[in-house]
Amino acid sequence: MRLTRHLPASPEEVFDAYTDAEKQKIWFSILDEQPGIVEIEVDLRVGGRQTAIWGPSPDQLFRETQTFLVIERPHRLVTESVGSGPDGLTMTTRVEVTFEPEGDGTLVTVVQSGFPAVEVRDFFTQEVWVGAFARIEAYLRRGTTTANR
Repeated sequence: MRLTRHLPASPEEVFDAYTDAEKQKIWFSILDEQPGIVEIEVDLRVGGRQTAIWGPSPDQLFRETQTFLVIERPHRLVTESVGSGPDGLTMTTRVEVTFEPEGDGTLVTVVQSGFPAVEVRDFFTQEVWVGAFARIEAYLRRGTTTANR
């Protein structure tokens, strides 16, 4: 799976929003109508891990642990991701994210591989990453609006 999205901030700002635990805690739920559960810890170093637990309630939690394989701040990040949903099913994928300056912002490209089925890949293409990009963009726009006041 390969997706791209232009985001309204510098590569440094987008990279930090994507990798900083405190920033992630904000954008993970920025578009939610009801507050849910968001717990994130990040050890941003090669071999380090990011652990995220989120969902609407304690019985509907998603979990993801990413191990950082490559970190080239602010241009490239490669992880091995192990995720599970409330149903208990798990999946391991490889995720490569690049951050390239483009005009007045950053072109973010995500390449994710290792999906167990085409339907899962399509769900990530049409829902998961679209939602993540929308949340990160809302976070970045909010930061820009606040800074310009």
